Amino acid sequence: MKNFIRSFGFAFSGIFKLLRSERNFAIQFLAMIIAVIAGFYFSITVSEWLTILCISALVLSLEALNSAIEKVCDLYSTEEDSRIKLIKDIAAGAVFISAIFAGVIGVIVFGKYF
Repeated sequence: MKNFIRSFGFAFSGIFKLLRSERNFAIQFLAMIIAVIAGFYFSITVSEWLTILCISALVLSLEALNSAIEKVCDLYSTEEDSRIKLIKDIAAGAVFISAIFAGVIGVIVFGKYF
């Protein structure tokens, strides 16, 4: 049980490090906070909440994975390497796709209130 509780500490530590060191993660986290505040303000439906929270979790999770992939690649080599560039570009592309869909979902959910 002690190890289980410690694992939460490691997870929170990773999230706080992401917030402090990764600008894009902090921006996306702020966007999620704004969406949550807007959700309360506009009293969105349960299904809209589920949609907003799921897409927010997806974007933040992919950004965290992208940051981890970049750090692992940088451990491997800091020199120009087309293979590492491809890996980093693919990981960044995954975040970008989810962010685009998050924007579309935000417009669909909140658009009717404006």
